[in-house]
Amino acid sequence: MSYFAAALSRSGSAWKGEELELVDVEDLDSAIEAMRAAVSDDAETSLLLFEENDEWFAIVRADEDGDPRIFVSDGRVIETSAMGAVFGEAATVEDEIDDDADDEDSDDDEDEEEVTRAAGDPIGGIDLLSDLGMPCSKLLALCAEEGQLPGDILSAVCEAAGCSDAYEAMRGA
Repeated sequence: MSYFAAALSRSGSAWKGEELELVDVEDLDSAIEAMRAAVSDDAETSLLLFEENDEWFAIVRADEDGDPRIFVSDGRVIETSAMGAVFGEAATVEDEIDDDADDEDSDDDEDEEEVTRAAGDPIGGIDLLSDLGMPCSKLLALCAEEGQLPGDILSAVCEAAGCSDAYEAMRGA
């Protein structure tokens, strides 16, 4: 398995990043623990960016005042990847919660942008980066775009969030 994992943290307007080894990660709690150990203690926002084999990616967001939120670019990886199962199970639960909320608010959705799901069926909190400059419609459009590699999408996410320098330094670009 070839993967890249990075922890990024923001304090004020400054982002810092560190590459992560997730060899011993068996569940979401241990992944979040590894991310938090790598980021600064005063981080307001922390992101774990994970991509595997140029096939799929996951984003875990942990803010100082809330529960972690997860997005996985392709829900099918739950069946084919150990890390996909770790992230996917939590994202599936979050996706079910989001779907229930969507049912309740369906009358109010007339003014919102139309959201298109990608062929790979992304799962989880599609809006986890909305306040960081990546609205859910843009994230899903990137996932649906033919020929986009996970690393390219994560680079676009980081550029929108303002942490591309920290991310690209880890990627060696």
